[in-house]
Amino acid sequence: MNEELTAVIRRGLAASGRSFVLGALFFTTGVALLVISIISISFLALFGVGILLVPPVTVAVRGLANERRRLAARWSGVEIPSPYRPRPPMEPFGVIGAWQRLRWILGDPATWRDLLWLLTAPITLALGILPLSLVVHGVEGILLMPTVLQFVDGYHYGPGWLIDIPFEGIVAIPQGVLILALGLATAPAILRLHDRFAKLLLGPTRQALLDQRVRVLTRTRAETVDAQAAELRRIERDLHDGAQARLVSLGMSLGLAEDLVTRDPAAAQKLLAEARDASDQALSELRDLVRGIHPPVLAERGLDGAVRALALTLPIPVEVDIELAGRPQAPVESAGYFAIAEALANVVKHSRATHAWVLVRHDGGSLGMTVSDDGIGGADPARGTGLRGIERRLAAFDGTVAMSSPPGGPTVVTMELPCALSSRKTSPSSGTG
Repeated sequence: MNEELTAVIRRGLAASGRSFVLGALFFTTGVALLVISIISISFLALFGVGILLVPPVTVAVRGLANERRRLAARWSGVEIPSPYRPRPPMEPFGVIGAWQRLRWILGDPATWRDLLWLLTAPITLALGILPLSLVVHGVEGILLMPTVLQFVDGYHYGPGWLIDIPFEGIVAIPQGVLILALGLATAPAILRLHDRFAKLLLGPTRQALLDQRVRVLTRTRAETVDAQAAELRRIERDLHDGAQARLVSLGMSLGLAEDLVTRDPAAAQKLLAEARDASDQALSELRDLVRGIHPPVLAERGLDGAVRALALTLPIPVEVDIELAGRPQAPVESAGYFAIAEALANVVKHSRATHAWVLVRHDGGSLGMTVSDDGIGGADPARGTGLRGIERRLAAFDGTVAMSSPPGGPTVVTMELPCALSSRKTSPSSGTG
């Protein structure tokens, strides 16, 4: 019980202090930036000088807004995505570049929503002061009343209450306890309210979210098309340099054997044996190529069987735990399989792990896949550890990937693919590959 009470007090004090910091800091800074913004825009309208003043002032306003978004996520868990439009191509210097920057900034609705947020500085201050005021007022009632009455003839505790006798000072103590308890209990909720209020103006509008979605889809579709074109070129190259070359050699060997079959049966037999070997190699290469496009085991046994078969081929033990009430659509299933395969390949190549785990679940309309290992960690996507390839593959289906790999390990790759399952047939399985 004492631990719970201590936790409540700690959370209440932290939330009241944070609310006060938000109110005081963003009120003073916000009012100053609002005044400067109005002046710079006025100079733009009256004298044209604002073409040089508006961009840097807007950068400062966006910096303050971004800091507010960061604190909302850190202190209350309220995520406020950035609503700003991406910077278009523009001239780096000169009047044309300055005009392009100005058009980009003033044409972004988020710029005006930031200014509207600055106008709400009084509300920000009120929400910031309220929790700390309750806490301070409660402490005042508990500690100061009996002491103050010994030195002064009267003491104003709250509006309209003049305490001038010891009994009234003692009565103020339970009132202070109640006010302190109210302040500590409501401070976290007020802090969340503070952050949600900020989200109303600092978060993207529905139209902005739609525009961002269109940009992301355009980029991911372009990357997917490029990746598919590269994959087709690889298949063409493998066919040309591998199976096609062997089939050409096979045809030549059969032609020579046909000419030698009556004149030199022994040489013809040798050529036929070479032709048989060449056909076996060509067939093996074609199978490997087809397996790289869509493994037969994936089509026959689904994601569970394909991942388990893949785990058996790896040089380290891989524990596979998959529970799916049906099967995703074939393209999504293929993307999930190859994403897991790429993540496991990274484990083998880079992690120095002795064990790996694969966990797959379908929950809430999303296929969740986690690949983890007990390796050395420290994986960096910028060094080409394969995460970018997984991102491109999953992005085609609006999927996401995230990686945690602190130095010393473990490395955990978490992937999600929005999808529905084809049936309600339950096929849970778990085990070690």
